[in-house]
Amino acid sequence: MKVLLTGVAGFIGYHVAEALLRDGHHVVGIDNLNDYYDPLLKQDRLARLRKQSAFIFERLDLSDAADVEAVVSRHQDTTHVIHLAAQAGVRHSLVDPYAYVKSNVLGHVVLLEAVRKLPALEHIVYASSSSVYGLNRDLPFRESDRVDRPGSFYAVTKRTGELTAEAYAHLYGLRQTGLRFFTVYGPWGRPDMAYYKFAQAIMAGEPLTLYAGSGLARDFTYIDDIVSGVLCVLRYPPGVGEARLLNLGGDSPTPVRRLVELLELHLGCEARIVERARPRSDVESTWSCLEKMESLTGWRPRVSLESGVCAFAEWFREYARDGKKLCGE
Repeated sequence: MKVLLTGVAGFIGYHVAEALLRDGHHVVGIDNLNDYYDPLLKQDRLARLRKQSAFIFERLDLSDAADVEAVVSRHQDTTHVIHLAAQAGVRHSLVDPYAYVKSNVLGHVVLLEAVRKLPALEHIVYASSSSVYGLNRDLPFRESDRVDRPGSFYAVTKRTGELTAEAYAHLYGLRQTGLRFFTVYGPWGRPDMAYYKFAQAIMAGEPLTLYAGSGLARDFTYIDDIVSGVLCVLRYPPGVGEARLLNLGGDSPTPVRRLVELLELHLGCEARIVERARPRSDVESTWSCLEKMESLTGWRPRVSLESGVCAFAEWFREYARDGKKLCGE
C-alpha cells in the first residue's frame, strides 16, 4: 500500500505510521505541527519516522486547498488514505471554536475534494470520536444510537465529518470508514489528555483535579489496540459509495479513580487529589459496543488497563526525565 496519512506527527498518527512502515508500506505523512500542545513532542515523534526510507513528510495545513491539491497530485499512486488530523480537545472547543471549524470541517472537505480524484484509491479511513454520542445515556454506545444531541462543539465538528463522508460517498462513490475512538492512551500520548496531566501532577507533587461523582468512568483504549484496529479496518473496505461507522474502544469502562491508582502504582508517587464539579462539556461515562467491529473484522482489544498504564508510565518516566525533576529525584 501507499498510504496518505494526515496528522502523522500526532499521537495516533505517529503510531499508525510506524506500524505501516514496519509492515513494509509507503507512507506520505501530512501535519501542520501546530502549537495546541508542545510542538517538541510532535517533532520528536516525527524524527523517529524520518529514519525510515519509505516515509515522506509534507508540512502543510489541510485547510489550504492549493497546498493539499499539490501534495496529492505528486502522489497519484496513493492507494489508501488515513485521515487522523484534527483539532482535538473537548474543552478547548469552548475557547476557540473557529479552530475546530477550520481543521475538522474545512480540512476534511479539502482533503476529500483532493483525494476523490486519485485513480488507485481503494479506501479512506478517518477518525471520528466517541464524543459524537453526546448526551446519550444508553450504555454501551452503539453505532445505531442517536447522535443529534452533542455535548460539546468538538462533538459537533466530528459529527459533521461523518456527515461529510456520507455525502462524498454518495456523490463520488468513495469507500469510507469512520472510526469512533474511545479515550486513547499510551506512550507518546497527548499532554492535554487527562491521564497525561494526571501523570505530570503526580510526578511533580502537584494537586490533581478529579471531577466529582462515583459514576465518572471512561472506556480507556490502549494505543496498540487502536493501531491494530485501524490497520485491520483498512483491509476491509466497504462497497462502492458506502460510508460506514465503527466503534473502536476497550469495551471496558473503568472508573477514573482506578486510572489514578494505577498511575500512582507505576509512577511510584502518591497523588494529591482535589475534587471539582464536572464541566458541562464532559460526559459522565463512555462505553463502546464492539459487536459491529468484531463481526466485520474479528478485532478485539487485547491490552488491559493495568498493562497499558504500566507501559505508559515507563515511557513517561524516561521521556519526562529530560530536564525535569521526577518525584524528588
